[in-house]
Amino acid sequence: ISGYSLVVQARDSGTPPLSSSVTVNVDISDVNDNGPVFTPANYTAVIQENKPVGTSILQLVVTDKDSFHNGPPFTFTILTGNEEEEFTLDPHGVLRSAVIFKHMVATEYVLCVQAKDSGKPQQVSHTYVQVRVIEESIHKPTAIPLEIFIVTMEDDFPGGVIGKIHATDQDVYDVLTYTLKSEQKSLFKVNSHDGKIIALGGLDNGKYVLNVSVSDGRFQVPIDVVVHVEQLLQEMLQNTVTIRFDNVSPEDFVGLHMHGFRRTLRNAVLSQKQDSLHIISIQPVAGSNQLDMLFAVQMHSGGFYKPAYLIQKLTNARRHLENVIRISAILEKNCSGLDCQEQHCEQSLSIDSHSLMAYSTARISFVCPRFYRNVRCMC
Repeated sequence: ISGYSLVVQARDSGTPPLSSSVTVNVDISDVNDNGPVFTPANYTAVIQENKPVGTSILQLVVTDKDSFHNGPPFTFTILTGNEEEEFTLDPHGVLRSAVIFKHMVATEYVLCVQAKDSGKPQQVSHTYVQVRVIEESIHKPTAIPLEIFIVTMEDDFPGGVIGKIHATDQDVYDVLTYTLKSEQKSLFKVNSHDGKIIALGGLDNGKYVLNVSVSDGRFQVPIDVVVHVEQLLQEMLQNTVTIRFDNVSPEDFVGLHMHGFRRTLRNAVLSQKQDSLHIISIQPVAGSNQLDMLFAVQMHSGGFYKPAYLIQKLTNARRHLENVIRISAILEKNCSGLDCQEQHCEQSLSIDSHSLMAYSTARISFVCPRFYRNVRCMC
């Protein structure tokens, strides 16, 4: 307990007795009676041979139960095991290599490390670090090609995470890093540690081929990453049709069904090969395990097919479409629960272009804006 607040009252012996109160604050000052604590108590680490000088081997984690002025910053010292100065330890507790290790020279080092806190008098703790030297990487990393589809409103893409590269390596201790060629960094970024791909704002319509590679420190492997950006026209929203699916997650639809269903859907609804099918958004139905897919079809001449025409085409081809994935409903209007009686039910769609949903799998990622469906009775 760092302090107490007491209210003290003094009362005299007169008639009637009179009294007065005062608040007394008692602060408990900290004494440096706790030493630094290593977590875990002892460490094991691995470094591959032939890694460059300065390679990070281990991060020491130290806590102290005393107050802040009796705890960090900590002073780290290697007491034993570093007689040949093969290791360095920086003020933040990061153990690094000071030489290029060779597996044939030595396979193991045991270091005794000391941590001192900042109190007076200082408290000291120790830990042991076992470092194993293993042979350098013998397997190249392997990575799965990634295709990313981004749907956005005209010139209104806010940017964000659009997918993740999946790479593996048979060398158990290899640490993989990801890089993107510098000339593409004005539009995209790749997180060097986890392979997440980030698109910056304002992407134009079109196809982008990213020059990405993954490295295990010895081998560098290129990865095929293709990004397709499609900008929606406002007119599309007035001519959309919704197909609703049962018992499918967005990720499963994107990874398992989207390519096949898109191809089957094109064959079902396109009157001419030059017509264009636009998948506008994929979104789970709130409170259910259903999934809505919005799409529109643009004619070669530039206009859009009316929803009633598309629904007729879909109805005729429904059995064929369900060979790919089961369809729960085909919706032009969604006025369930709205009793308009003699009035007309009107539906409108709105797109929130700054609220992006990214459905990512190992091979394919689909990024689209969130949509809202509004219905009302019209005279």
